[in-house]
Amino acid sequence: MRLAPVQFCSTVTLSALRAALLERPVEIPMLNDKIIATLNELIETSKDGEKGFALAAKNTREPQLSGLFKLCEESRRAAAAELQDQVRLLGGNAAEAGSIRAAMHRRWISIKSALSTHDDNSILAECERAEDYAKTRYADALELDLPEPARSIVERQYEGVTTNHDRVRDLCNRFRGRAPRAIRSNV
Repeated sequence: MRLAPVQFCSTVTLSALRAALLERPVEIPMLNDKIIATLNELIETSKDGEKGFALAAKNTREPQLSGLFKLCEESRRAAAAELQDQVRLLGGNAAEAGSIRAAMHRRWISIKSALSTHDDNSILAECERAEDYAKTRYADALELDLPEPARSIVERQYEGVTTNHDRVRDLCNRFRGRAPRAIRSNV
């Protein structure tokens, strides 16, 4: 028995096909739950980074640092939004906020800053530590068998986190030799 070749309807456009696929969530129950949980962890990490960089930008007196922190804040905001879209495409509920642990850490840093002379070197060190954490979360996510386009998005964002980390580390090394410069207190 010979099968006839499959013919596609010429009226279906690529954009119509894409739209139809995006309307239906991918259904792979067990694996999907793990992927959604992992992407939600990355969303929380991105939201935490967004808030942390906003706090750092607000507290530094160095225009160069403030500019970098604002760029990093925007980058993290965009990363979270992109990941939220992926979670929704997979049929999950996307995380909307950062983690409680990170919020407590930011509050501790604010209190510590208000009670002591907190300088740009310390801000940079905290940002580098936070970027180390983010790099670890992204590396862990890349260990999973993520579906496309989620894998490509996570890989690209991992490169961005690594770039941010390296910039912050380089500035940390450059500012380390300078005398401490107190930052504005929020109190």
